[in-house]
Amino acid sequence: MSNYYASKLNSQTLFQVYDTKIPRIQQYLSAEIDFVRSRLSGSECILEIAAGYGRIIRELAPYCKSILGMDISHENIELSKDYLEEHPNAEMLVMDVHNMHFTTLFDCVLCLQNGLSAIRATPKDINSMLKLLAPGGTAYFSTYSNRFWDWRVKWFEEQAQKGCLGPIDYEQTKDGIIVCKDGFRGTIQSKEELKAIGESSGFPYKLVEVDNSSLFLIIHRKG
Repeated sequence: MSNYYASKLNSQTLFQVYDTKIPRIQQYLSAEIDFVRSRLSGSECILEIAAGYGRIIRELAPYCKSILGMDISHENIELSKDYLEEHPNAEMLVMDVHNMHFTTLFDCVLCLQNGLSAIRATPKDINSMLKLLAPGGTAYFSTYSNRFWDWRVKWFEEQAQKGCLGPIDYEQTKDGIIVCKDGFRGTIQSKEELKAIGESSGFPYKLVEVDNSSLFLIIHRKG
C-alpha cells in the first residue's frame, strides 16, 4: 500500500508512529538496527529501501562509508534533511521501489521492519533489489515474528490512539493481518514466503529470528 504511505503515513505522522512509549516496541526497533549494525565493517556503501524519514539511516551512518535511503514520500525526504544534517555520509532521495534506477551497486541493501509488506513488493521488485548488490554484498529483509503478534497489535492500538491510523477492525484483524477501518492493512511475510524468496534468488541465504520479534532473510551475493 505504497500510496497510503505516500499520502497519509509519512513525515510527522510517521515520526509519531516510531515515537512509541511502549518499551517492548522500542526494544524491537532497536534490536533490528543492532542486528544489522553488528554485521557492518565500516567500509560499506548501503542502500535502504522504504527508508521513511531516515530513522534507521541516522543510526547506521556512523558505522558505514555511506548510506543512501529512498522513499516514495516527498514529505519524508524533506523531513530527512534536518533529521540527517549531522551525517554527511547519509543522503535520501525520492524514488518508487517499483521503478528503481541506479547507476551504482551497493555492498548492503536493506528493507527492514516489515518493509517488503509495506511496499507490497513483487518478485520483480525483490529481484531488482538483489541486482543492486555488488559482488560479495548482502541484503537484509525483515518481517515480524509470529511471536510478536500481541505486541504488534498493542503498537497499532497506540498508533490509532494518536490518529496516525484509523481504528482497528478487530473482527478482521487476525492471522498476521491487522486491518484498520480507514482501509489500512498491515501484513507480513511468512517464514515460508521468505524462504521462497531466498531459494529463488539463486544466492546463499539464511533465516534468522531476532529478539523474538523479527524474522530476517539474509541473502549474500557471491563475490
